[in-house]
Amino acid sequence: MKKRGIRGKAKEKNGIVIAKILMSHPMEPGTRKDKKTGKLVPAHFVEEVTCKAAGKTVYTAYFGAAISKNPFLSFKFRGAVKGDEIAVVWSDNKGESGKSEIVIK
Repeated sequence: MKKRGIRGKAKEKNGIVIAKILMSHPMEPGTRKDKKTGKLVPAHFVEEVTCKAAGKTVYTAYFGAAISKNPFLSFKFRGAVKGDEIAVVWSDNKGESGKSEIVIK
């Protein structure tokens, strides 16, 4: 299994947190043919992303094969302050998962 990272940043201003997250993932749709073999490359994509802050789920996304490689998320929410962490967790269709914590500045 390859290492799949999550990078991000989050800033709080006037009670609103703006989070920007980049996930490293191939996001193969399962419809592309390998140029060398001519066979279909198996599907491999993120299915669900959940972000929690201050003990509450603040964002959930459900992905499919149509999302491009290395997905980027940006969202706003209330209920967290500077110094809190956003826990980001994703899982894909092959049972792999990744997680990271992003400190709100």
